Amino acid sequence: MRAYRSILFVPGHRPAWVEKAVDAGADCVVLDLEDSVPAAEKTGARELVAESIRRVRSVNAEVGLFVRVNPLATRLTGGDLEAVVVPGLTGIFAPKIEQATDVLQYDALLDHFEERNGVQGLEYIVPVETVQAIQNCREVALASPRVGAMIGPSAEHADIARAVGYEWTPEGTETLYLRSRVLLACREAGIHALTGLWEDLENLDGLREFAIRGRQLGFRGMIAIHPKHVATVNSVFSPSAEDISFYEGMAKAYEAAAADGTGALRYRGLHIDKAHYDKAVEWLDRAAQITTGANR
Repeated sequence: MRAYRSILFVPGHRPAWVEKAVDAGADCVVLDLEDSVPAAEKTGARELVAESIRRVRSVNAEVGLFVRVNPLATRLTGGDLEAVVVPGLTGIFAPKIEQATDVLQYDALLDHFEERNGVQGLEYIVPVETVQAIQNCREVALASPRVGAMIGPSAEHADIARAVGYEWTPEGTETLYLRSRVLLACREAGIHALTGLWEDLENLDGLREFAIRGRQLGFRGMIAIHPKHVATVNSVFSPSAEDISFYEGMAKAYEAAAADGTGALRYRGLHIDKAHYDKAVEWLDRAAQITTGANR
């Protein structure tokens, strides 16, 4: 999966909002058929979402386009996928997954509708929303090649807050253990690690601080629920010019020393060796992916 910095939600029955989400600069847009769509409008929203995918993709080949379908337990998932698995779709935001067999059920449905509708290569973004999902996050992350990203939970009022019973704080200490388990599962599986959302729409300073703490922990992107949050999220999860210069210099310094037969050296006051070089190369590779996506 691409290293999406920002993943912005749009209610699927509000097609006029989709272009606004793209124009806000979101790396990825999730068209929602679940919580933000009233029950009476869910069926009609399916075709609106399919039309939105076709419309956006006709003018924008780069932005990620995902659909959050209704959970398997609702028995609406198959109908959702039948309508929205269309050319131009990037993947499925798959809610309420709790174990590996849930992922395999999604796989069976997607295999069918990809073949039927002439689509291929769809991926999953998996939110961790229940206690069972936390306990099983490792097996979920490893369950299928389609699993491209998982989200470490952090929301104040979402399903996981109710399930665990934590009292939310801006510092996020109450979800640190939950997010850390998801982060480690992502690292083992080699998938994109995303942190959860910030619900206070007007507090952009709080959003920035929360996003920075997520990045420091190891997350590489974040869910957003309003276009005004996208610029801040993109800024936090983008490599700075100073960091790029630092790691480029480190890599070059080590390569030059290694060519002279030296395995350890001093760089900007630091002792560095092969481990530092490996981190620099990996960091620069990720930065290049982010920069390429940002310049779409």
